[in-house]
Amino acid sequence: MNETNAGGVRRRSVEIVVPVYNEAHVLAGSVGRLHAYLEDSFPFPFRITIADNASTDATWTVATDLTLRLPHVHARRLEEKGRGRALKHVWSRSTADVVAYMDVDLSTGLEGFLPLVAPLLSGHSDLAVGSRLRRQSAVVRGPKREFVSRSYNLLLKAGLGARFSDAQCGFKAVRTEVFKALAPHIEDTAWFFDTELLVLAQRNRLRVHEIPVDWVDDPDSRVDIVRTAVDDLKGMGRMFRATVTGRTRVPAVPRRTTVPQTVAVLPTGAATATEPLEYAS
Repeated sequence: MNETNAGGVRRRSVEIVVPVYNEAHVLAGSVGRLHAYLEDSFPFPFRITIADNASTDATWTVATDLTLRLPHVHARRLEEKGRGRALKHVWSRSTADVVAYMDVDLSTGLEGFLPLVAPLLSGHSDLAVGSRLRRQSAVVRGPKREFVSRSYNLLLKAGLGARFSDAQCGFKAVRTEVFKALAPHIEDTAWFFDTELLVLAQRNRLRVHEIPVDWVDDPDSRVDIVRTAVDDLKGMGRMFRATVTGRTRVPAVPRRTTVPQTVAVLPTGAATATEPLEYAS
């Protein structure tokens, strides 16, 4: 994955993790589509890692078959469930400059991936998130999920002073060295992992890049909304206590020491279309 250019300088790279649990029926199609898109239009070295966290169907068989057929696809098998656990396992071991993830259903439009990671590859930002709740986003989903999502993010703003608009969108990226510094302080192994990562980034004054995304709800989603909401509320309480006691401060977070470089030229109008929000918390 780590390649050099004509001048012998190592090119910056990205590892994209696709966490899965019992997704044998959609895995091959989704990873094949993602691989083709990146090979055709992504200008940096990349790796796709399927993180199978304790699937009980044929997911692991499909994943290993994909590693044999597609040159940039790898797979990891975990014996315990949890999206956060899968991401932490792979991201902590990555040799790429930037680590990212997206949901296996590819609900988020892939055209948003380069705008998501470019500020991290340039060194301009530390963490990047897609948001379904920005004014420029185009979202197709039912009223129940819309209500739950907006209510949750309002609670985060009120209870934790969150400045990010959409904690749970499955479309995020972070500079690898930054994540490795934050990882020991992230306790959640499931859906609250995303929120905990963002809150830690904000508390440590890291620079977050937020872009609106095109997103289409997956009708086959298996997320238990009620259970997830309860777990998230517990996580918010834990993070509030950690903030009050100062335990969210991470002294060893790497800081940018160089002037950001331009690493990609987006098509004309792309920056206007995404209108990214940058903030240093």
